[in-house]
Amino acid sequence: QVQLVESGGGSFETGVSLRLSCVAQGFSKPRNCVGWFRQRPGKGREGVAAIYTGGQSVWYATAPRGRFTISHDDAKKTAYLQIANVNPGDTAMYFCAADITRPYCNGGNPRDYQYWGQGTQVTVSS
Repeated sequence: QVQLVESGGGSFETGVSLRLSCVAQGFSKPRNCVGWFRQRPGKGREGVAAIYTGGQSVWYATAPRGRFTISHDDAKKTAYLQIANVNPGDTAMYFCAADITRPYCNGGNPRDYQYWGQGTQVTVSS
């Protein structure tokens, strides 16, 4: 059974750094594109970063670039999203997703991703 499970969310104060994790289970292909998305209150789902687990190529959205770092641990089948210096604007539900159709990452369009986790909530207070 294909499953993506996020963790690492919670309540944080402005200025701290945090790391979200996404464990992938049940994928038949060892190499996929794994993306991180977020949905802020009243907004649509937006891509933040993506990484192709085979070649380590990465994509970042233009807006939050610089504070977000995506990485992947092959042995643990886990993707990470590190967010530095969080602020209330980072408050959102964060999702990871997998695109198993391409041998590369095509960016942050949610429609390109076939499998989704349930999300982990990040709340940042000022």
